[in-house]
Amino acid sequence: MLAERRHQLILRALRSGGPAAVTALSEQLGVSPATIRRDLVKLEEDGLLTRVHGGAVAEEGDQPFAEVAEVRVPAKDAIAERAAALVQDGQSVLLDIGTTAYRLARRLHGRRLTVITSNLVVYEELADDEGIELVLLGGMLRREYRSLVGFLTEDNLRQLHADWLFLGTSGVRPGGQVMDTTVVEVPVKRAMIKAGGKVVLLADAAKFPGTGMAKVCGPEDLDVVVTDAPVDAVTRSALQEAGVEVLVANEVTA
Repeated sequence: MLAERRHQLILRALRSGGPAAVTALSEQLGVSPATIRRDLVKLEEDGLLTRVHGGAVAEEGDQPFAEVAEVRVPAKDAIAERAAALVQDGQSVLLDIGTTAYRLARRLHGRRLTVITSNLVVYEELADDEGIELVLLGGMLRREYRSLVGFLTEDNLRQLHADWLFLGTSGVRPGGQVMDTTVVEVPVKRAMIKAGGKVVLLADAAKFPGTGMAKVCGPEDLDVVVTDAPVDAVTRSALQEAGVEVLVANEVTA
C-alpha cells in the first residue's frame, strides 16, 4: 500500500473513531507497527494529528461540518439530552458552533426560548419553529464549518446576554483549560463566554485531552461540564477546584 493511501486511511480512522493505538492501526491497515509509527511522525509534522503515548489523535480544526457530524453521534446525543434538561422555558440560550451544539438544538423544538447562535446549522434547524425567538449573529462565513466569525460576530455578542451558553471544544487539558484547533474561532468563543450567564461546556470523552493549540479559557470561566464518560481524576480535580459541576450523561442509542 502506498504511503499516501495509508495516511488517508489513518486520518479517516482517527476522525471516525477517535484516538487509536499504533497496534490497532497496524492491524487495521495490515502493515507493521514500525511503518505506522513513521506514518504518524509524518502526519504530525504536517499538522494533521497529534501523537500521544502509544498512538495518535487527529487534528479536527478544519474538518467539514458534514464529516464531523457523523462522528460519535450516540455520545453527542447523550450530552445534548442532558444539556437540554438544564434549560427552562422562557430562558435565552447561546449556542456555539459545532456538531454537539447542533444535536442540542434538535432537542429544543417545541420549547418557548430565545436562541442566539453563529452556527448556521443550528439556525437552519430552528428557523421554522415559531415558538423559538431566533437570533443569528452576523459575521464572516466559514463555509466548510457552517459558522460565522470575525469582528462583526464579536461586536454583536457584546450587545447581548444569554441565560445559558453551551460551548464546544476541541480538547480539555488536565488542568481544565479549554482548547480549540481553529484560531479564528477563539475570539468568538471568548466573547460568547462574556455574554453567557451560565457557561456549559459540551465535551465527549474524546475531548479529554483531545486536541487544540489555542486556549479559549480556563476552568474558572466554566460553570458546568457535560460529558458522556467519567472524567480522568486529574482533570476532574482541576474542574472541582474551580467550582465546576461535572455532569455525566447516560449514553443513548442513535
